[in-house]
Amino acid sequence: MLQLWLVAILFVLSLNPVSTAQTTENRSKNIEATFPLIDELFSNYAKQNHFPGMVYGLVVDGKIVHKGSIGYSNLSEKIVADSKTAFRIASMTKSFTAMAILKLRDEGKLKLDDPVYLYIPEMKDQKYLTKDASPATIRNLLTHAAGFPEDNPWGDRQLARTEKELVDMIKKGITLSNNPSTKYEYSNLGFTMLGLIIRKVSGQSYENYINKNILEPLEMTNTYWEYSEVPAKELAHGYRWVNENWVEQPLLHDGIYGAMGGMITSLDDFSKYLALHLSAWPARDDDDKGPVKRSSIREMHFPWNLNYLNSQAKKFDGSPCSTISAYGYGLSWTKDCEGKVFISHGGGLPGFGSNWRIMPDYGIGIISLSNLTYASAGYINTKVLDTVVRMAKLQPGRLPVSPILNQRKNELIALLPEWKNAEQSGLFAENFFMDYFTDSLKKEAATIYSNAGKITQIQELIPENNLRGSYILEGENSNIEISFTLTPENPPLIQEYHIRERAKGK
Repeated sequence: MLQLWLVAILFVLSLNPVSTAQTTENRSKNIEATFPLIDELFSNYAKQNHFPGMVYGLVVDGKIVHKGSIGYSNLSEKIVADSKTAFRIASMTKSFTAMAILKLRDEGKLKLDDPVYLYIPEMKDQKYLTKDASPATIRNLLTHAAGFPEDNPWGDRQLARTEKELVDMIKKGITLSNNPSTKYEYSNLGFTMLGLIIRKVSGQSYENYINKNILEPLEMTNTYWEYSEVPAKELAHGYRWVNENWVEQPLLHDGIYGAMGGMITSLDDFSKYLALHLSAWPARDDDDKGPVKRSSIREMHFPWNLNYLNSQAKKFDGSPCSTISAYGYGLSWTKDCEGKVFISHGGGLPGFGSNWRIMPDYGIGIISLSNLTYASAGYINTKVLDTVVRMAKLQPGRLPVSPILNQRKNELIALLPEWKNAEQSGLFAENFFMDYFTDSLKKEAATIYSNAGKITQIQELIPENNLRGSYILEGENSNIEISFTLTPENPPLIQEYHIRERAKGK
């Protein structure tokens, strides 16, 4: 009887595998159907939080597909905010500074693990908290691990400082909260130092280097550092909500601290930058045409410095969903209980609050810019992305199945459930039959296949990576899930295997 199973399964191999991918046309239509709800969410949020003005945009697969605006960029002159309005984006600037550092690294002009003092000699005499501390590195600055104290209130007022003032402060010694490489602590000063390093290494100001190497290639022609250079009708004025009234906040001029938060840009311009980040995924073989290598952008997205576990987090429907967060290079990384990954950064200064957030696995991102002091834009952006994913029934993109993984899948299908001559097949690594016993494997598989009934379909293999994956055999009574992992040998062999019965529809 088991031989009949083998014949049936080999026949099923000739059937087309089931594809669960959402078609491009359906995906677009489903996303478009969420636009009215997106507008409603932003409108309600802006009203509830007294935003003078706000602009927002949804980017899908590299294109801005929906945008909206609320209120005014200039209250006294009643200038309506729109996608061309230039907002100061505060700490959203940090990823541009980080990207510039990585570009210089890729050009061989610096190393991330170089001590900072190689580029800022005044740091050579920095006193650390203990004698056995390692010196702060460029990587420490990128990941907020240099030992500097959290400095948001102070740092927000430093934008217009000069390079001389920064260097003079460093000469006196930085007062530290931790030793380098020991803890996460958000530091505007650290990113300001990165701006100085860009100047030292490239021979030009960080503004010019970023303009030439990132903004111009992306055609971000309405992005500025100095507010006085922005056309008056395009410049967003910043406000604070005080005693039921908006009070305009003074704008600071461009200076050395702008590397941590001085950029001024529009929704239309920033959407091009967000699209660049989405374009880095997935890793692939086609030409790398961006201003920075795709691999370097993905490196920016990696969770280098874990900083927070929220075991009490909840979904927007109130159900529990723990999240973990980390800092990459100039960007935040968050993963929730469902495995959804968000790459993001907010920005807040007196007069402004902003946030951008992408879901690389889903190919979507959201931007919101407002002219209210420290406006909390991260919450609404997350809610909008959650709404789009749920309402449009989006599925994360899948890795391509490697040829060897697909080959081993087919060889397993032909071998199971009998495991006939498995030990002589040459498919399994040397550990396999010391960890799994043939008699037990046969008995387990025979029971599960018998319970499943006739196999009617084989689903596509779902790869976890290049050497690990799983697939479903659909049976008349129940389904069978098989997962396996290959070795690093060449050719890779099966080192681990699991089989289990699953109820239909699960």
